[in-house]
Amino acid sequence: MNKCCLAVATAAALTLASPVRAAEIKLLSTNALKSVVEELAPQFEKTTGNKLAITWGTAATLKVEIEKGAAVDVALLTDAGVDDLIKQGKLAARTPIAGSGIGVAIHKGAPKPDLSSTEGFKKMLLSAKSIAWVETGASGIYLKGVFVKLGVADQIKDKLKPVKAAGEAVANGEAEIGFTQVSEILPYPSAEVGGMLPAEIQSITKFSIGVAKDSKAGDALVKFLTTPAAAAVIKAKGLEPR
Repeated sequence: MNKCCLAVATAAALTLASPVRAAEIKLLSTNALKSVVEELAPQFEKTTGNKLAITWGTAATLKVEIEKGAAVDVALLTDAGVDDLIKQGKLAARTPIAGSGIGVAIHKGAPKPDLSSTEGFKKMLLSAKSIAWVETGASGIYLKGVFVKLGVADQIKDKLKPVKAAGEAVANGEAEIGFTQVSEILPYPSAEVGGMLPAEIQSITKFSIGVAKDSKAGDALVKFLTTPAAAAVIKAKGLEPR
């Protein structure tokens, strides 16, 4: 074998022997999908060899971070948040992922409140000793208006406890009840879902995956999170696949 052929063969051998460089995917995810991502992330990393660098927070807070220039490959936010970031040129595409109504967190074994009507919901608010909510989250932003509409905002303002995780706050005994997505209640054994908001005042938050332009690794994560297997996990965590 001449020197030229030997050099080519050697280069080819080195190329085949070298591992494919894994990508680090910067994922900014709403807390509402934390339990879903935490279960699926190891599977994704094992399957693709890529690694996820995850930042958690409320959808509204993460949107602001992206607007300020935070590095992102994929964002799991509300539909509206992703659409706005696409208009700003921060993201390039949106794929629906899940929907969720607002649930009431109670301590495990506590009597379940009457949520069959708006009046029952109002009575629960007035009788509760303390109420945990994620004030800047999708549910918290919506509930501010509900409290005003029901005429109880002033009566319950001293009971409201802004927290990062309402399900956790109820589980730890920091609050008697809490408002949040069901997926943020289920992970805590000491808390349970006391019910959903009455239909007439319920709000369904829709979440989507936004991917940054030219992020091939981001595209791979989108495909993974929209498989039937991922949809099964989404449902098991208290959300509805879309």
